[in-house]
Amino acid sequence: MPARGFTLIELVIVMAILGTLLSIAVPRYFHSVEHSKEAALKQDLSVMRDAIDKYYGDRGQYPDTLDELVTRHYLRKLPADPLTDSSDTWVPVAPPDTMLKGAVYDVKSGAPGQALDGSAYSEW
Repeated sequence: MPARGFTLIELVIVMAILGTLLSIAVPRYFHSVEHSKEAALKQDLSVMRDAIDKYYGDRGQYPDTLDELVTRHYLRKLPADPLTDSSDTWVPVAPPDTMLKGAVYDVKSGAPGQALDGSAYSEW
């Protein structure tokens, strides 16, 4: 009865096929993870900007801090920036007109780097 098993050539061929499949799948996986983080960032910015606008509409002035949106119940909690995994990296933008009261007119991401479309995260 002949010995059963795989030859070295068969194992090398299988490993080459697996390597080829992984080289196709892994970059797509990391691209989709980065894309989902960017989508979450856009959504978080939209929700916070909407809360800032509602705060201004109700109170006639902008909040002094982002935490004020939470204490006044415009947000349940300050979301974590999906790119930095921290809620401390948000960058508040002051009102362009000095006649407006408050310190938070807009909010930007403090994440370094560029998005998949080439724009800087800090410009969103």
